[in-house]
Amino acid sequence: MSFKKCRVCKNKFAVELPKQIVCTPSCALAYNFVQQEKAKAQKEKAFRAETTRLKQTIKTKGEWIKEAQAAFNKYIRVRDAGQSCISCDKPISEIEGGQSWKIGGAWDAGHYVSVGANCSLRFEELNCHRQCKSDNAGAGKYAKKTATVDKEYRKRLIDKIGIDKVEWLEGPHPIVKLSIEDIKEIKAKYTKLAKQIELDQQQEINLTNTRYL
Repeated sequence: MSFKKCRVCKNKFAVELPKQIVCTPSCALAYNFVQQEKAKAQKEKAFRAETTRLKQTIKTKGEWIKEAQAAFNKYIRVRDAGQSCISCDKPISEIEGGQSWKIGGAWDAGHYVSVGANCSLRFEELNCHRQCKSDNAGAGKYAKKTATVDKEYRKRLIDKIGIDKVEWLEGPHPIVKLSIEDIKEIKAKYTKLAKQIELDQQQEINLTNTRYL
């Protein structure tokens, strides 16, 4: 006679039937219930995966660009975390204290050369920097404010990346035609980069906290 450990209660029992894995009928019922729940969960997971796959196949190029832009913008915000606004001299504490209530928070990823002015620079890292939401979203409503924001952005951008690169951004650029696959790769790239920066930042915070324990 051989003995096994019950899959449910973990007690040892004498095996009486071929392929027996539980010791009592009650354990058999419990085991079957768990297996049914696992099978149900697997079916639901497969259904969600298939639904996601089908949604991906019917997604328009514009929708892919929107998602890639969101990933790129997040990367810019985490890349520039801790830096002040690229187009104004307000203290970070003032910006975050006065604008955090806005949708998406106090900070945007603001393009120097707008996407409307040159879509080829949409995903150019040199062309996009952390900017307070007031300067990025609200400037266009007022001509005077727009001019001031643009002027200050240019001045601070020269300090940050140099006049040669700023003038390159301002110069002519060939039209870039991206395929959906290109856009998917851009989204994946900046999603990964943002996650890595956030991980590094959290590890640095944890290390700093450890030093003071």
